Amino acid sequence: MIQEGDRIAVGVSGGKDSLALLVLLKQLQSFFPAKFELEAVTLTMGIGEFDLTPVKELCKSIGVNYTIEETVIGKIVFEARDETNPCSLCANLKRGALHNVAKRLDCNKVALAHHRDDVIETFLLSTLYAGKFQTFSPVTYLKRKELYLIRPMIYIEEKHVKEYIKANNLVTVPSPCHVDGKTKRQYIKELLMEMHKENRNIKNNIFGAIKRSGIDEW
Repeated sequence: MIQEGDRIAVGVSGGKDSLALLVLLKQLQSFFPAKFELEAVTLTMGIGEFDLTPVKELCKSIGVNYTIEETVIGKIVFEARDETNPCSLCANLKRGALHNVAKRLDCNKVALAHHRDDVIETFLLSTLYAGKFQTFSPVTYLKRKELYLIRPMIYIEEKHVKEYIKANNLVTVPSPCHVDGKTKRQYIKELLMEMHKENRNIKNNIFGAIKRSGIDEW
């Protein structure tokens, strides 16, 4: 995932996952044999209250350059397009904007904070609602942009991310999105929690199946 001389743009939403990723990558710099540089990037959505002071302070304290990219993605999704299922369009627009910022900052890689639970939830979303066995890859090469997408936390469970945030007193920024926590992903998350009560190996089984399947570069 990480090689000598990489310049990595870290997508930082202000949520627990992206803050954990940023700090973990910064800590990795101190002992990882390959030398690499980091750039933290946040996209604003153009909607709601979004106070990024905690992220600014964190980046300053750990010595990572921080770029805030102003966008109107939220206005496009919720006002201009008035999407009934906004998450897909929003994700596509954010990806494009983040890739553009990464190229402008002369980065060759973009690090995203997807964790193990995200892999499983995305797989179930694709299976149940799109009829496809699919999830995102640990590493993806975007030929048109000449960028690599890496997901360093792909084997970390969400519960451990929460524990890390609490143990290190990292201050998160609430999402300005008014459908946050009301999506199909949230439904899948709650469904998995119910299934886990009956079978504590349910997530391990699904993740193991994904690894053995050979889908999406796994």
